[in-house]
Amino acid sequence: MSRFIRFTIPFLVVMALLLTACAPTEVVRTVIVTQEVEKEVVVTQEVEKEVVVTEVVEVEKEVEVTPVAGRCAPLSIDEVDEIKVGATVPLSAPGAVGGGVAMQYAINIAVEEINEDGGIQGKPVRVTYYDTASLPERGTAAMEFLITQECVAGVVGEYHSSAGVAMKEVAHKYHIPTIFAETWNDTITGVGYPEVFRIAPTSSIVAEADAQYLSKFDYDFVVIVTENTDYGIPAADAGKEQLAAIGIESEIYSADKGTQDYSSIVTRIQAGPTPDAVLVLITGEDSYNFENQAIEAGLMPTAETACIANQVAIQPQFWEAVPGGNWCAFRKVGLVPALANDVTKSFEAKYRARFDIFPESFALEAYDSMKLMGYAIETAGSLDPDAIIEALENVDIVLAQGRYYFPYNSQTAEPDFECIEANKDGNVGTLCNLKGEGVPEGTPMFMWHQWPDPAVLFLQYFEEGQTASEAAVVFPEVYQTHDTFLIPYGEAP
Repeated sequence: MSRFIRFTIPFLVVMALLLTACAPTEVVRTVIVTQEVEKEVVVTQEVEKEVVVTEVVEVEKEVEVTPVAGRCAPLSIDEVDEIKVGATVPLSAPGAVGGGVAMQYAINIAVEEINEDGGIQGKPVRVTYYDTASLPERGTAAMEFLITQECVAGVVGEYHSSAGVAMKEVAHKYHIPTIFAETWNDTITGVGYPEVFRIAPTSSIVAEADAQYLSKFDYDFVVIVTENTDYGIPAADAGKEQLAAIGIESEIYSADKGTQDYSSIVTRIQAGPTPDAVLVLITGEDSYNFENQAIEAGLMPTAETACIANQVAIQPQFWEAVPGGNWCAFRKVGLVPALANDVTKSFEAKYRARFDIFPESFALEAYDSMKLMGYAIETAGSLDPDAIIEALENVDIVLAQGRYYFPYNSQTAEPDFECIEANKDGNVGTLCNLKGEGVPEGTPMFMWHQWPDPAVLFLQYFEEGQTASEAAVVFPEVYQTHDTFLIPYGEAP
């Protein structure tokens, strides 16, 4: 063999391997909860206090990109041996990992209960999880994978609006029923897609509650610190608008998701007028970073400046990450124990097997989103998206957060998508092209397929290391535990 051939052949082999490696594939991390061990996933289970505790091993899996592929779920339940449902949660940074783990555990409880009761139409339920990490591109990839590769009949869950805003477009593209659990961005339901339902409050609903709470004080100036995401920016803008309506001036400071060092923002705030309160709209573990650094710098809480932390202050990890967080108030979306019904109490007992606290809003919402999807498929008696959507529009059921119903839907109003598309960025106005009984004039577009009754409360710590159940409920007044809207910094109630 000539020297030319001996050197040329290996060179061509290497080039071929390099070209093959450049083929259009996308690496996704999937976690699958199943009753059987599949060859690509390791699942181990043990029973603790009659609750299945599922340990999930994350697996790197290469999936060919199929952007044009259609949904692969059959329409008839008779064609399947199990009912497949997709669930998205943040299980890695920069997402709220603690929230994602809690949501996954809550969904597992719901699935276990459904299967113990005979499944759906006699078929067991299997859930496929996808880690969105709060990123829009991961939200899109999640829906594409679940719908075109896993052949799910519906999707539940999600914590972050940044992923949810992207996910809703894929749900609409493939006409797949989707129940968002904890995403707040107004446009998720505001676009009026028939496939999209939500059981969390919208950013505008929460901003109104924030303004109502802050209106109880003689405040002139509030600082809003937010994240540059599809949740953070609209939420901050809505908050600024609501505060202006009650005569409170505000200033917004923003940072990218995943920011570790907030010292420049803290310094800029301290260089300006002293705020009456700092409202934190940064989600997940990122909020701990800002709150801890702001406290260490002496920005909040002080006698002059109230600290209103992000809602994940309710988690036990808050004290480890923010050891100086005493006297911080925080928003709680979801129930307090006094409002718990029988379903809530049953779920709470199982949830405490792993997390010894009253379930957070995102855990309650995750559990209920899975229960709602199961109920809709059971009622429809079909995997046909139209039948599932119709069942959801007619739902009237009490679950962990309360009675679920969706008052604005295709049976009360049929949205004109051109009209909604033209107005969705501002997200104001009413659903267009009203039919039937219609939607009352002045009702915002985000109320389409929106559960109207989420609870929004404010709590406040007054002793270091308190649990959320020990914190004072300060708003609304009807639920106050210490007869005050805010316990003054450094004082005991």
